[in-house]
Amino acid sequence: MTVKRDARGRKRDYKKEYKRDHGGSTSKKNRAARNTASRKKKCGPGKEADHKKPLSKGGSKKMKNVRCVSRRTNRKKGSK
Repeated sequence: MTVKRDARGRKRDYKKEYKRDHGGSTSKKNRAARNTASRKKKCGPGKEADHKKPLSKGGSKKMKNVRCVSRRTNRKKGSK
C-alpha cells in the first residue's frame, strides 16, 4: 500500500494522487502546452509561462496571451 503520512501527519495516498493529477490525456496536453509556451517565451529560471486568459475560459495559445511570471505568482493565481 502506498499510503504515507505527510508533514502534518495526515494519511495520503501519493500514487493515487499522482494518477489523478497527471494521468489523463488532457493533463498531458495542457502540460505540453505550458512547456512549449515557456520555451517560446524564453522564461528564465524560477519563472513560468502564464496564460493571461486561461485556455479553459476561451483564451488563445498565441504568444500575446502568454507572460512570464514567478512560480509563486502563478500558483497563487491557480488557487483562486
